[in-house]
Amino acid sequence: MNETTQRLAGTEHWTSKGDVKLFLWNKCMVDPATAKASILFVHGSSMASQPTFDLDIPWRPNSSAMEFFARHGYDTWSVDMEGYGRSTKTRDNNAPIALGAEDCFAAAAHIQELRGQKPLMVYGISSGALRAALFAQNHPEMVSRLALDAMVWTGKGSPTLAERSKRLPEFRARNRRPIDRAFVHSIFNRDHPGSADEKVVDAFADAILALDSSVPTGTYVDMCANLPVVDPTRIKPATLIMRGQWDGIASVDDLLEFFKLLPNPDKQFAVMPGVSHASFQCKNYELCLHILLSFFSQPEPVYRG
Repeated sequence: MNETTQRLAGTEHWTSKGDVKLFLWNKCMVDPATAKASILFVHGSSMASQPTFDLDIPWRPNSSAMEFFARHGYDTWSVDMEGYGRSTKTRDNNAPIALGAEDCFAAAAHIQELRGQKPLMVYGISSGALRAALFAQNHPEMVSRLALDAMVWTGKGSPTLAERSKRLPEFRARNRRPIDRAFVHSIFNRDHPGSADEKVVDAFADAILALDSSVPTGTYVDMCANLPVVDPTRIKPATLIMRGQWDGIASVDDLLEFFKLLPNPDKQFAVMPGVSHASFQCKNYELCLHILLSFFSQPEPVYRG
């Protein structure tokens, strides 16, 4: 994969969810009317959207997933969930997954208002996968293709969630938890040290901490105590499950059971070799981009029987 060194310009957008202001970021190289599709990227529990999907590392080609897909003709969007990044952080809540699904709806409605009433392609990672899945479950008409990366369903067989659950009383006691550079590095070291370049993790941490010194606890509480939060039998769009070889959030068996119950026969399950939890920041990130591009660019079935 080749990428020019010049960064693409992005555009700031804002939308409202009641009193909440949500920040959206858009990158598109073509006339949006001619774009192959609009993609909404949904971030996880511990960082806002731009560090995850538009990371600027000049010496690392395709470090920005948004730019990668923009260069392939897509209209790319990301949104900061309530409590993260540049979106509202002042309400008295811990931003659980259900609230994030509402944020996805508000973001998608804004995109459709600008781009027309066409269903979106949606990618979510970690708790962002759960937010995206719940959004697709509640509003299937707004989603054409759904990619769920580093997701968990019931939590059965998850070493990461078993360890995290030991701190559940602490997470329940407050709406936000602090994050720092050591925490960002722990995301990569807990599953399989060496799966990400240390310089990339440092750049990732720089971008995360420039926006947030703390993040909401709601997704941690949900993933430790309230799973399952989505029903695979009610997820109608074509769906891709992406699972890193060493991801400790969900066991393969847990995800395969979820996969079996998805009703749309247009579905795929991809294991990403050499990848731990944060796919786009791992050494094998271009493999992850290739898998996602293949799914998003797949022709629609012409015969369904």
